Amino acid sequence: MTDIIDAAKKANIHQFIEQLPDGYETKVGIKGSFLSGGEKQRIAIARVLIRRPKVLLLDEATSAMDSQNEQIVQEALEHAQIEDPSRTSLIIAHRLSTIRSCDSIYVVNKGKLIESGTHTELIQ
Repeated sequence: MTDIIDAAKKANIHQFIEQLPDGYETKVGIKGSFLSGGEKQRIAIARVLIRRPKVLLLDEATSAMDSQNEQIVQEALEHAQIEDPSRTSLIIAHRLSTIRSCDSIYVVNKGKLIESGTHTELIQ
């Protein structure tokens, strides 16, 4: 249970879970139907942090979050990458803040690769 709580804290969902009627044992409906989009995303990210996959694919992982939660979750994902540098993360994003710290960024437009590089290289 300690790993679950730690992951929930990193994904900034622990306090929300603690406020639920049965805490971590609360039933939240089919496919989380009683949760907001941001809550579902933060729970999904906590689950990823627990599993520690070797390959991580994130498709708009913070799209339903406000900027404060996005920043907290982004820091948790970056920390997870540092904890296991052998992990490969593929991140699909429209928000620059989501990919700013990536090793390599690939810009795709209409299905074609138009640019690649680090954040610093691409903004020059």
